[in-house]
Amino acid sequence: MASPPDLYIERFNLALGQYMGALQSIVPLFIYMNKFYIETKLNRDLKDDLIKLFTEHVAEKHIYSLMPLLLEAQSTPFQVTPSTMANIVKGLYTLRPEWVQMAPTLFSKFIPNILPPALESELSEYAAQDQKLQRELIQNGFMRGDQSRKRAGDELAYNSSSACAGSRGYR
Repeated sequence: MASPPDLYIERFNLALGQYMGALQSIVPLFIYMNKFYIETKLNRDLKDDLIKLFTEHVAEKHIYSLMPLLLEAQSTPFQVTPSTMANIVKGLYTLRPEWVQMAPTLFSKFIPNILPPALESELSEYAAQDQKLQRELIQNGFMRGDQSRKRAGDELAYNSSSACAGSRGYR
């Protein structure tokens, strides 16, 4: 059963997904009006106008409640499904790219090239961060597995093929 913060995130994801899905149907239905009135007379685009409406009337009202919940959910693996997190983060970026400034690390996990490129002078710092993450994962029960063999399962493949060869005499 989803807790209230998880439910809030799921409901926002549902609303965002339904609205963006509806845009895929609405804009083609009004293509004539868009082309000959909205674009030529108003110098605007129907899809952009509809996205702006959703941003102003829905997303802006929820962004300051939603962002802390997303950051908290990100710190607990699988509290919210990765696909839900990706949909929301990408959707928020589509609605208003400047929202990246609220949580650049969160956005960088789902949208490439959000953070500045890595610097060679900071490689040792990156390595230390990776080692810290690996230690935390091991402490939380994520084991690295048997590193003694190049590929897991090789022994099984060789033994099963030799077992098959030896069983040819039986009928």
